[in-house]
Amino acid sequence: MIDVKQNFSASMLLRLIVLALVVVAGILANIDFFKDLYFSHQLTSAGLATNSGILTLFSLGMVKVVLSLLRYMREETALAKFVTAMGSDKNPLKGISPRSLIAQRYSMIVAMSERNARINQSALAATLAADESTRTSFAKYVSNILILTGVFGTCVSLSIALAGVTDLLDSAQGTGNMGMVMHGMSTALSTTITAIVSYLFFGYFYLKMNDAQVHVLSTIEEVTTLYMLPRFSRDKDSMLHEVAGLVHGLRQAAEAMKVTQQDYAEAGNRLHEVLTTLDLRVNNVADDVGTIKKLLRDGFRLPAEVE
Repeated sequence: MIDVKQNFSASMLLRLIVLALVVVAGILANIDFFKDLYFSHQLTSAGLATNSGILTLFSLGMVKVVLSLLRYMREETALAKFVTAMGSDKNPLKGISPRSLIAQRYSMIVAMSERNARINQSALAATLAADESTRTSFAKYVSNILILTGVFGTCVSLSIALAGVTDLLDSAQGTGNMGMVMHGMSTALSTTITAIVSYLFFGYFYLKMNDAQVHVLSTIEEVTTLYMLPRFSRDKDSMLHEVAGLVHGLRQAAEAMKVTQQDYAEAGNRLHEVLTTLDLRVNNVADDVGTIKKLLRDGFRLPAEVE
């Protein structure tokens, strides 16, 4: 029986929650530093808007990752129930949602078998993998674009700093817009930190979400190979395997019949020996009875027996 890891996605969710709590605790422990970095002495709203955009994109991506892990956790539970039911010859879809991947695969193979169609597992696996890839496309987009948002924020901040430098050079006093220059550099630093930390956090769990997806899909293909195809496949390869199995069974039956025939022959020989011995004993008893009758006739002076 296949050992389905039901806690694979659940462990990833638990790891995500623990790491998120650690990050929140770190932010709260250094709240003054983050206030100075993100909120204090902000001359424009560019830094706040850029960081808000990065965090919004990060949050949407994490929501998608969490929803995907919850879905794959349900798929793992359905797989475990299906494998248990197949191993005990029960209804394999009992207690399993018809929308689950394993239920859809089973229904599809049953329908193909009823139509006497060839079951191409490679095509089914490729179709399922392609369909699942569309479900994680947004998370993939976030993973690819998240680090670039930090670059975008840096470019915007440097533009602000350069504008401040221009005003500074044009100023007669020479100290006109030094604050704008420092604001631009501070904004570039904050957006870069936000993007890098968000990318590191999101990138790790995006990879784990892909691991959970691969785990579910590989288990489905393994279940299909071990349980469904031997029962429903009707192609020439499966027929050859069935014929080979029948020939092997006939060979075993012939060997068993040969052994049984030898046992019958041995039993017949023993029965012949028993009958021979019994015949000899019966003849001896008849002779003894004749002797007794003769002795009784002679002793009682009875007339001889008329033959």
